[in-house]
Amino acid sequence: MSVFAGQGDAERSMALLWGGPEAPRNRTGDARRAPGPKRALSVGAIVEAAIAVADEASTAEVSLRAVAERLGCTSMALYTYVPGKAELLDLMYDRAHAELPGRYDLSRGWRAAATSWAVELRSFYLRHPWVLRVSYARPVLGPHEQAVLESLAGVLFHTGLPAATLRAVVSALFGFVRGNAQAAAESRLAAAATGVSDQEWWAGRSALLARLAPDFAERFPMSVRLSAQDPAPAPVPARDDEPIPDSVPVCDDEPAPYVARQADEAFTVGLAVLLEGVEATRSRLLPPAAPSPEAP
Repeated sequence: MSVFAGQGDAERSMALLWGGPEAPRNRTGDARRAPGPKRALSVGAIVEAAIAVADEASTAEVSLRAVAERLGCTSMALYTYVPGKAELLDLMYDRAHAELPGRYDLSRGWRAAATSWAVELRSFYLRHPWVLRVSYARPVLGPHEQAVLESLAGVLFHTGLPAATLRAVVSALFGFVRGNAQAAAESRLAAAATGVSDQEWWAGRSALLARLAPDFAERFPMSVRLSAQDPAPAPVPARDDEPIPDSVPVCDDEPAPYVARQADEAFTVGLAVLLEGVEATRSRLLPPAAPSPEAP
């Protein structure tokens, strides 16, 4: 189920996101420091602790109690710095994006830079799968979240395409990377969440499907054809200046689940197809480049 950001006090949340002048307040809204011994706490330390808790639990719904326990303080102490759980989610989501690069090397062309952007973002999602639970229908509107869009826009404007076209390209790339990462992340979390291993689940369901739908291939021939192994697969090749994205490694001893493996393969081919489509759009909309003058 999706979690919607931006449900707390809008003014205080935005002030904390953008470093506004509003001072931290206690739970009652009083700007005075809450009673008790002075603690080495800060908004930044609280947000980093909350991200660590979310990473361990793979959930965006982090309790202030869990964060306080990690910091060795009481939940009440946190309210001096963060108004509540809703505002903390906004700060977590935005701060997590700070680890992504702000710029990408364009020396090898826009396609290589766009590929690097997509690979970095997908790896980020798989390191922090809880981020995928936060719906993009209500963006946090924080500086680090915005920097991810800014970096991609900076790459894509080098295509020479108009802004109206690039808005659709940006949307397509974000949707592709996020959707692909979500499939891979959920596949890797499924065994722990359900108590059934990936191999056990697929073996059991496949056996049932074969018994209960023996005419499956006749009823769904295109689906069977789609899943068949091509004798000589020919994915869209990367250009000489375009790095081929690697599959994101799984940090455990278990093999990657089936859907995660499929997502890894789909990411490599799908990203190349998308970027090839952008290149085709450039060829259609932009005038051909003038030939270089011949040397005498």
